[in-house]
Order: sequence, then C-alpha cells, then structure tokens
Amino acid sequence: MSEKKEKTEDQARVGVYICHCGGNISDHVDVEKVAEAVKDIPGVSVSRTNMFMCSDPGQELIQEDIKGGKINRVVVASCAPSLHELTFRGAISRAEMNPYLYEHANIREQVSWVHHGDPATNKATTLIAAAVAKARGLEPLEPIRVDAVGHATVIGGGIAGLRAAVDLAANGIEVALIEKTPFLGGNVSLLDGVFPTREKAADLIRYLAEKIMNSPRISVHTCAELTGFEGYIGQFQIKISRRVPEKNDHEFKEISASTVGDFLPFAGFLPAPVPSENSEETLKTGVIIFATGFQLYEPLQGEYGYGENREVITLRQFIRLLNQAPQGTPTLTINGRPVRRIAMIHCVGSRQIPGIHEADENDYMNEYCSRTCCTATLQAALEVRENYPETQVLDFYRDIRTYGRGQEDYYDQAAAKNVLFFRFEPEDAPVVEKGSGDYPLSIRVRDTLTFGEEIEAGVDLVVLATGMKAADIGDLVEKMKLPVGSDKFLQEVHPKLRPVELANGGILLAGTCQAPMDINETCNAAQAAAAKAAALLGRGYVELDPFVARVDPEKCRGTGNCIKECPEKAIVMQAGGRAEVNPALCTGCGMCVAVCPDNSIEVLGWRLQEYEEMVDAIVKY
Repeated sequence: MSEKKEKTEDQARVGVYICHCGGNISDHVDVEKVAEAVKDIPGVSVSRTNMFMCSDPGQELIQEDIKGGKINRVVVASCAPSLHELTFRGAISRAEMNPYLYEHANIREQVSWVHHGDPATNKATTLIAAAVAKARGLEPLEPIRVDAVGHATVIGGGIAGLRAAVDLAANGIEVALIEKTPFLGGNVSLLDGVFPTREKAADLIRYLAEKIMNSPRISVHTCAELTGFEGYIGQFQIKISRRVPEKNDHEFKEISASTVGDFLPFAGFLPAPVPSENSEETLKTGVIIFATGFQLYEPLQGEYGYGENREVITLRQFIRLLNQAPQGTPTLTINGRPVRRIAMIHCVGSRQIPGIHEADENDYMNEYCSRTCCTATLQAALEVRENYPETQVLDFYRDIRTYGRGQEDYYDQAAAKNVLFFRFEPEDAPVVEKGSGDYPLSIRVRDTLTFGEEIEAGVDLVVLATGMKAADIGDLVEKMKLPVGSDKFLQEVHPKLRPVELANGGILLAGTCQAPMDINETCNAAQAAAAKAAALLGRGYVELDPFVARVDPEKCRGTGNCIKECPEKAIVMQAGGRAEVNPALCTGCGMCVAVCPDNSIEVLGWRLQEYEEMVDAIVKY
C-alpha cells in the first residue's frame, strides 16, 4: 500500500474515521493497524480513530477536518449504517459539505462480530479500501423535494388514533380519522378502570372524542375502511369506503338518535348516526398513521376448560361482569350466582412454547410476552378483594411482569389483600376440571413456590388472562406493502432511532399495531407519530434521499423492460419512447438497472462504475 498519491486540488481527498465502538470493534479488530494501513490508499488524506465516532467528539473530528480543508469526502468505519448513517450525514451537513459525499463501512456486524484476530483486521482493511474507492467517485447530490399536502389520515379510532388526531389538529394539520366500527374508543372502551390511576376508561375516551368532535380540522369517518391507495409521501391518494354495518351486534340495540355524541358503556363513543347506505370518498393526504390496535387471543376449545364450561371466561369478559355486579355485598355475585372463589391464570395465548403449547390453524404461536396482562389481572384481583372481601382470589402465574411505573404496587397490594399466588412451569400448567363437591370446577397445579407440591382447589370461576395479538389488517398489509415482524405486528424501521416510522415513506405507527403496549405507552407512541407527521408536513414539502434511478435519454431505446420490472410503478414511458423515473416513487432498488439492455439506467449514489471501483479495491487490498 505504498502507492504514491497525487496531491492536486481537484482530486478527491478522503477522510477515513475508524470507530473502536467501545470495544465492540477494537476487541477483535486492531483498529490502529487498520488506520495505518489505509492511510496510504490513493485518495486518503486523513486516517483517524476514535472510541465512539457517533459521539459529539467523534463527529467534531470529522467537522474540523472538513472546515480545515483537509478532506472533501468522508468514510466512516463503524457499526451498521442503519444505526448512524443519518448521524454522520447530519454532522457533514453542519460542516457545510454535501452530506452525500459520504460512504459507510460496516466493520462491526460484518467483521468484529463474526471474525477475530488477523482475519478481522484484514477484512476491516479490505472493506474500508472498498469504501474509499467508492467515495473517490461520489458526486454531490441534492435531496428530492416533493410538495406535501397539509393533511394526515389516521386509520383506527382507538385511544392511539384519537390521541394522534387531536395532536395533529393542534399543530394545524387537517385530519381524516377512519374507524371501521360505529364507535370511537377501540379496546380501551371495553375496559372499566385503567391502571395505574384507576380512572374510568369511558372518561378518557369521552375527553378525547369530544375534542375531536369540536375540532373543525378533524373529519370522522365511522363504519369506514381504506379500500384504495396510491401515491407517495406528501402526495397519497386514498379511497375511503363507508358500509352499512350488520346490525346483529348487541351494541346496536342501544343506538338511538339520543345516543349520538355520547359514550355507550363497553361499546365506545358514538360520534355520528350509523350510515343508511354505502358510499365512497377519495382524499389526498400527505401522511398516513396506522393506529389499528390489537385483538385479544381467543382461547382454543378446551384450553383450561374454555368453551366447555360456562364458568371459564376471559379477563375482558370478567371485567365487564365485574362492572355490572351488585355493589355493597361481601361476596361477588355474577349472573345471580355467588362467586366464593376465583382462579386467575396468566399467560394464556402469550409466551407460547413449541412442543408444549398448541399452534393455531396457520401453525403459528405467540412466543412473545403481551406485557400488560399481569398488571390487568392483578388490578382485577385487587378490585375483587377490596369490594368483595368474602370472595377469595387464587392467582396462577409463570412470572409476574409488572414492568411499568407504579405497576409493581398492584402486586404488593394484592398480596397484602390476601390474594394467594401459585407459580407453575409451562410444562406443568394448571389443570381445570369439573368439580366434585360444592364448587362447579376444580383447579390442580404443581406449585413451584412450595417446591413442587401439588395443590388442588374448588373454584366458582376461572378467569383467563389472554394476551394481545396483532389486529387482522392483512388486506392493508398486502395493498400497501407494509413490513410485518415475526410476531405479526407492524415493523418499525428502528426501535430507538426511528421508532414510529415504517420503511414506507410517509407511513407512521401509533400504539399497539406495532407491539403490545399499555395505555400510557400507546398514547406516547401516538403523540410521537403525530409530532413526526407534523414535522414532515409543516414546511409544505418533504425532502427525500436522492438514491434513485436515473435514465440517460441518449442511451434509452424504450424497450420497456424497466417498466415491467419496477415493483413501485415508478417508471413511465414518455411520448418520445423514452423511459422516465418518478423520483418520489423510486426506492433505488436497482431492479431496472439489471434488466436494461442498453445500460441506460443507473442508481445515483450506487453507479455501476462505483461498484467496479469497489470490486477492484477488494481484489487489490
């Protein structure tokens, strides 16, 4: 690597910055040796190391070299670009250099986490050499500016959708709120009190719903669904279809002209009369926020006796019955029958284990923790013990996970109120059977708190704490090509750096469509999504990365191969028989480049010549 470097002013001057990553990289890669090796690569003017390049001192190192005229290209060798590429582009911009004169070498995930010693050091050197080769040929690019409609669409009228809509309107954004049922409130409206404040769920929903109804910036579309979608960030065009719902739900019996604009218990807030005929409407919108919520796990037939014994119910059913139960009696009475002893079972439909639990019809299992069930169960148990002191509560759990602020208090209070706890292993789950004595059911378990002693008790009621599942929005996932995680919830770009954004530009996440959350977390996520949407739309335009396909009209013969191959429908044929790319739709996937017989298409920032330079560097170094 002693090749002589030319020092002309017109030549690219590359600064290489190698991160120790606090030992994540430097424990396996000899960082100083790599820095010494790459400084003699043609085009390299500066080669430096830092403990944390993403830190303020690390970024300032780059900025000082730019301002001092030492470099006009930047290569950072650190962790995956998905983590800090935007960080370094921002640092370069603040030093008044084009942020796209930058290349990233991943020497953590691709090197130090998979290699050790000399192989790691040698591979890091090679990857940086390739990055330098590409950086030398980079051209200044400018972001793509797209006009943005000052309008947002929120899909879902639960607590997340309501919160997001209110915040958007407060920021001056016009909002369309789409809810498929006649009611606003979603799953929260099916609760009584909420933890940790024990406020009435109805009061929370009514407060937000009335703000929405009084806002001139928010239009509410109930009994509606999104049935058409096209366009791109800032310029989406959607179709909203309203349908007359089937009136076989018991909540419809309570609907009348007098209930419009009010909250119906365990149904939700009714903002408008139910439509009497089907209709469609088309809207232009700049941003779409998903607030489609969750659905509860439905226990399998026979799971803990569910579906076979009327005394086995879910926690949600129990909460409603508890709300309707007579007050002021020492024993809880449900449906006219005294309940002397209740068994509550945690983790029904959550934390499922292959080989122990039964998969659904699609051979899928909910292996994640639903997070909110433990606290919700303890709250219900505590209410029983406080209001009906002669009703005993037996709590059967695998692990108590009261993770949020103030939620551990429920466990302590429940124990103080003589809720009896029994811990079981998944392979020794409680067995619910018909009772043989005074109780209609008996429950048997091997209790690990008493070193495996088998315990059996008669009970009047078994309550199953069912977990959260992703809402059934498969039609929207397919229509809008939304990313979905292995848990079937919508998948954000990055849980820390871009926690409420989908990879699809202009589509954001709010609440439990993304993961199990409690009400506080759901509202926080909704507010974050609203803030992000307001920031995107507030200027009247959005800026997109310029890594898009570009057609050379001198070379293009109009074969149409690119149009057929483009998954985003971003390429059209001009009247003159030449292809043209809509940069707002293009994602820079490069599929059009591969099928063009004339080599007339290239992706900016990833031109074929740059690939060739990188390959040559890999072979050489």
